[in-house]
This record gives sequence, structure tokens and C-alpha cells, in this order.
Amino acid sequence: MATAYESLNLHTTPEKFYIEACDDRSNDVLSIDRVSTEMILTVRKDIPPHAVTRPISGIMGTIRLVAGTYLIVITKKKKVGDLLGHTVWKAMDFDMISYKKTVLHLTENQMQDNKAFLSMINSVLHTDGFYFATDYDLTHTLQRLANTSPEFQEMSLLERADQRFVWNGHLLKDFMTQPELHRFAYPVVHGFITMKSCCINGKIFDWNIISRRSCFRAGVRYYVRGIDTEGHAANFVETEQIVQYNGGKASFVQTRGSIPFYWSQRPNLKYKPKPQISKAVNHLDGFQRHFDSQIIIYGKQVILNLIDQKGSEKQLEMSFAKMASSLGNGMVKYIAFDFHKECSRMRWHRLQILVDMVAEMQDEYGYFLVDADGKVMVQQDGIFRSNCMDCLDRTNVIQSLLARRSLQSQLERLGVLHMGQRIEDQVDFEKIYKNAWADNANACAKQYAGTGALKTDFTRTGKRTHWGLVMDGWNSMIRYYKNNFSDGFRQDSIDLFLGNYAVDEADVTTPLHEPKDWKFLTLPIIMVVAFSMCIICLLMAGDTWTETLAYVLFWGTASFVTAGVILFNGRDFVDAPKLVQKEKMD
Repeated sequence: MATAYESLNLHTTPEKFYIEACDDRSNDVLSIDRVSTEMILTVRKDIPPHAVTRPISGIMGTIRLVAGTYLIVITKKKKVGDLLGHTVWKAMDFDMISYKKTVLHLTENQMQDNKAFLSMINSVLHTDGFYFATDYDLTHTLQRLANTSPEFQEMSLLERADQRFVWNGHLLKDFMTQPELHRFAYPVVHGFITMKSCCINGKIFDWNIISRRSCFRAGVRYYVRGIDTEGHAANFVETEQIVQYNGGKASFVQTRGSIPFYWSQRPNLKYKPKPQISKAVNHLDGFQRHFDSQIIIYGKQVILNLIDQKGSEKQLEMSFAKMASSLGNGMVKYIAFDFHKECSRMRWHRLQILVDMVAEMQDEYGYFLVDADGKVMVQQDGIFRSNCMDCLDRTNVIQSLLARRSLQSQLERLGVLHMGQRIEDQVDFEKIYKNAWADNANACAKQYAGTGALKTDFTRTGKRTHWGLVMDGWNSMIRYYKNNFSDGFRQDSIDLFLGNYAVDEADVTTPLHEPKDWKFLTLPIIMVVAFSMCIICLLMAGDTWTETLAYVLFWGTASFVTAGVILFNGRDFVDAPKLVQKEKMD
């Protein structure tokens, strides 16, 4: 495998960027013309002595905005740990450098648009969870890497990467067309990675979680649901648990993803908007396309649908069950488990019902295991695909339980656990395990919903607490605010970053300037004034109580009616995406 350069220097002149490979025995320099944007490979002696020099940790890629092209570099990285002898890094800070030396050629509106686009890109870059390695392919599971051809092994990291998980794929499109430049860039995954050195029975082993978030149909909680026409599911995350001991290694893979047919749940100021199933499309086509691709990649599928089987979620559960049955594919099994009903009144021990229900299938599907000699002992033949509404809180709880059951068997096979020993009884490791899975939940939740996960008190401690309920309430309030008043910007940011929306320098105006409906400003002002007058009338009573009551009733009614009109027209008042057409979100 052609590894990427790990140590880089950026040399800047008014005409060019020179990115120097500082690895041992390397003389390569990437030269980028700031006017023509041409990229060529040159050598160290071509770097002008007057160039301004600084070290960088990597290249994310390039992007075109209103002011022209920008080079995005990683300026700070943090070591996460070592995976099979390869260092895994977390990108901590970034810089966007304009090819153009000035923005004076832009109009005032264009300057404002460019500033907004820069803010969007920075918003994505500073969403925690970007990881990379310069000599290891983080986009593939251990099992996929073990089942590759010699030709695949010779490819560069960019060529062989699983494009579902390459979050800087759009930014690297200019690099992809020039194989000689591939060593200067690498795929960056988004999600969560933790690497722990653990000890049980005096035996030290490495235990890791890698969650890879798909960049296909990526977005935020309420604006991206269901699947697209290619069968890509919203909030799709592949989570791999890896354990290494004494030369042996084992892996267990699970996936999560939105309910895979065409549905939406657009924010409208209500706490929980009603899901809408599209009536104008053939759901089974997209449903089948989704599972066909999943079967090719992972093998047999067990759907664990954790949503409510009553209320607004009931229609989704019924449609999901009907489509799974209509699919008529023996490779796909459907299991519905009403998480909230089963665990109501703090009865969290009832989750064991689901674990026991799927135990036989989990044993049948197995996991990936390689012995110390590199011989593949077992392969994972199937996968659990879990979902709730958001594929966050309920989903992560179930995934952590299934992963523990798999790990129990793996550690026994590797010789870490003695027969009869249980992971739950290893106090020190159990604490590490629960906290890591809770951290995974928080990372996935922040990336999709904007806040930490709910129910992490159970993941961390094994039981539900009253303080955990309070924290869930707090996070739910923050989610409500963000989902209604800031997620449009977050969705636009992701679409711009991933190339779902492309900026055209020739455009005089952009979708950012869509005028607001008159109701957007007028009704909230009326409501605030009316409510304020109601309070004033209460505090400054009139000559008689009947006069005071009349004023309070008038202004109270005015504020109540205005609030009702605002809620009725809720979609007009939320922060909606502007860059991509609404039908792409539905």
C-alpha cells in the first residue's frame, strides 16, 4: 500500500503554495498555483527561499467559494492510539487559506455570501470527530481488509477507501485525478474512535471502538430522514469493535441507519413533529436497493426496529414491518421491539428480553477472528442493523449490549477470559467499556442532533437514574431549540462541505438571500408586545378590577391567538436549509 506522507511543511508565496513532504528520504513537493489552481509534483530545490513556512498536520483538500478556491489544511492533530501498529490521529484544528490575495474584486453582497460560506465550512470542520491515519485504511473493517486482492493492496489510501466514509472526498476531487499526488492526502473519516489498553486476569489487551459515519445522505436530525433514491439511509453509521491480544485480533461490526423508506419529519415548532410517509413514490424500490447493497457488504441482515408501536411512530413501524415482509428475502429478518414500552417505569432489565431473543442469530452470524499466525479462524456472516427514530439513544444502548455479548466470546477464544468468567464481573474493564460506549453515543448524537445522547446514564452505570432523567430533559430542550432555530444552517454547512451544493463564482446572487415571509417578523413582534402588555396590566392595575381584567383578557387573548397562528404556520418560523431544494430533504 502506498502510504501518505505524515510530516508536511506549507511554504506560501504570493504566487504559489508549496507543500513539502518531510518524511525520511523524501524530496517530493506539491506545488499549487494560486492563479491557475494547477497542481504539480516538484522537488525541494524549487521552493523559493523567501516563502513563509509553517508545519501542517495534513491536507483536507480544496473548495471553491464566492471569492475563489480555498486550501483547507489540518493545523493540529492528537494521537488517539495505535491500531495494529499504525498510529490513528484525530484532527483538532484547521485553517482555510484563500488562493486569492484579496477580496476587493467582490461586491458587498458577494463578500457577505463568501463570509457566510466560510462560516459554514468552519462549522463542519469544528464538529468534533474527524480522524485519519497515514499508513492504515480506517474506512474498512478488519474483515473487509482481510478479503482483498493483491491489486487492492497496492492501491493508495485514496483509491482503496470506502467512499461511504470519506468525508473529505469532495474536497479531494482535484487530487483524485492525479495519482502522483495521492501521497499528499488521505481519507478523513467522521464519527468516533476510542482506543483503550485494558487488563483482565493480568493479561493486557487492546480494545477499540470505531464508528464511521456515512457521508451519503448526511445531515441533521429533522431535515434528513429515511433514504434517498440510491438507497442510502440517513444517519448511517458502521460501528466496529476490535480487540487485540497476543497477536490475535477479533472484530464485531454493527450498523445503524434511518428507517429505509421515503419519509420525513420536518421541524414546525412542535416538540415532536409528526412523521410523514411519502405517498408519491414506490417505497419498495428504494427499500430493496438499500438492503441489496447492505447484503453485498455485510451479509445477512437482522433489523432491530426499536421505535414505539403506538402514537405517531406506529405508522412507521407498521410500514417497516410490511415492507420487510414484502421484500421476501430470506437474508433479511425483521424484529420489532418497543423500547419505551418494555423499559417504562425504569424497568431497564427488560432489555435482556431482546438480547436473549437474538442470541441464537448472533451466535450464528459470529464475528471476525484471526489467530496469532494470521490465519482467519471465523468470519462474521451477518449483521444487526438497529434503528430508532434518530438512530441515537435507544440504538446505542442496544448496540452496547450486543457488543458486550460478542466481546465475551472473543475474549474467551483469545485466552483473556477463563471459562465461566463474565465481563460484567470485571469491575475495572466494565467501567472502561460502559464509558466508551456512552462516549460513542454522545459523539454520534452531537453530529446528528446537536447535543449529547440521552439515556447515557444507563450505558455508563448499567441502571437508569433520576439525575439521568433530568439531564435527558435538559438535552431534549437544547435539541428542540437547535432543531428549530439553527439546524437549517447546519444542514447547509454539511451540503456545502460534501459537495451537494456547489458555489458558482459567476452567480450574482445565491440562495442565501431568499426573502422572509412577512409573518416571520410581524407575528412574533405582535405576540411579544401583546404578552408584555398583559404582564404590565397585571403589575399596574387599573382603577377597578373589571378594568384590569378587561385589559388582561384583551392582551392575553391577543398573545394567545398570535401564538396559535405562529404554531399553525410553524414551518415558516424555523431555520430551514437554503442551499439544497426541499424535495431533496423530504
